[in-house]
Amino acid sequence: MFFIVVNCIITINNPTMALATEPDVYSPNIDDNGNYIDKIPSFNSNALANGLRCPCGTRKDKVYLSGPLFAAHCKSKGHEKWIQELNANKSNFFTENQKLREIVHAQKIMIGKMELELSSKNMTINYLTQEVTKIMTGKNGGSVSGSANPSANDLLMF
Repeated sequence: MFFIVVNCIITINNPTMALATEPDVYSPNIDDNGNYIDKIPSFNSNALANGLRCPCGTRKDKVYLSGPLFAAHCKSKGHEKWIQELNANKSNFFTENQKLREIVHAQKIMIGKMELELSSKNMTINYLTQEVTKIMTGKNGGSVSGSANPSANDLLMF
């Protein structure tokens, strides 16, 4: 398995729009035993045209533009320590992933409920707007000047 995350930032310039791309973020492979291992991706493809950034933290802002440079980085002590920490904490990552999945599921349910509530409130607003319009234009089946009917200002002040 090999994953590359592509980040794109759209910037707007006068009068045309330009697309600025960010370097991809490296993710180590997983071997048959479930351990994280380094596999140097091919820099010959267009997928890595903007370089590769490693999340190990040893050189946070460094962008690697070639395979040999990235391979040298992967042999550094800091990068190797990061891989060891990933392997030591993989059960923690699984547990955290499961918790995050539960949170996302709960948030999706909450968003669905809020969307239904918003839809209901929008329908109420539309209905009340139509009623206010009827009262203001005198199309409510009776006269607006009667004391039993509230004035438009009274409804708007509510």
